[in-house]
Amino acid sequence: MGQSGQVNVAIVGLGFGAEFIPIYQAHPGANIQAICRRNEAKLDEIGDACGIEKRYTSYDELLTDPAIDFVHINSPIPDHAPMSIAALKAGKHVMCTVPMATTIEECEQIVALVKETGLKYMMAETVVYSREFLFIKELYEKGELGKIQYMQASHPQDMEGWPEYWERMIPMHYATHVVSPVLGLVKGRAEYVSCLGSGTIDPKLAEKSGNKFAVESCHIKIKDTDIAAHIWRFLFDTARQYRESFDVYGSKKSFEWTLVEGQEVVKVKVPPESE
Repeated sequence: MGQSGQVNVAIVGLGFGAEFIPIYQAHPGANIQAICRRNEAKLDEIGDACGIEKRYTSYDELLTDPAIDFVHINSPIPDHAPMSIAALKAGKHVMCTVPMATTIEECEQIVALVKETGLKYMMAETVVYSREFLFIKELYEKGELGKIQYMQASHPQDMEGWPEYWERMIPMHYATHVVSPVLGLVKGRAEYVSCLGSGTIDPKLAEKSGNKFAVESCHIKIKDTDIAAHIWRFLFDTARQYRESFDVYGSKKSFEWTLVEGQEVVKVKVPPESE
């Protein structure tokens, strides 16, 4: 632990991860103990700019540092599970950007290690902290939505030109941004799912990922409720502006995420005489 009960964090991966540096520096309960990046020149550039002295180019070496309480992993997706597993085995708490892993076996291994060690693991899913989700959540908790009848979420994103590992990604292996709001709003669990693939992607991409579908969609039955939700996801060869959306349909009010960036959201209210 750092001074005054602060927890000491090491930020691993400084692309997207660098955006968290000012957040941790402003948080009274956190102290940035170290930063880690493979590229030493970029590591030093960020370290100098942010005033962080302890720097690692080796993740394995970082895990031997006894001053570090937890690691915040922002590395490429293929590294998420191996790095999380290594950190838990080294006695470090873990916060890892999404997705948690890309195989069920890796997910099970992380869960088992948390139970075995008593350490904390957090998958840093972001949509449940977005202003849109928090706005909907407030409406729901105040009773303004009435009874929730249906939910849907989408995450279209064309990954052409992004790092090569995205070409090996299956759309529903990175579906946390659509799963989290539909389950998080009602604090529910998926009882069962019905899934479909639609369309096809470039055969070269299909060979890399083992997935031929352009779009993957899923209906979720939420356990111990009468609510169903629809989610869909794509990565390549489908024309659509990027969007992370969440729509909720209630008996009194409904909310639809904006269809195109910059447009207004759609909020629908039942006329007073119908309430």
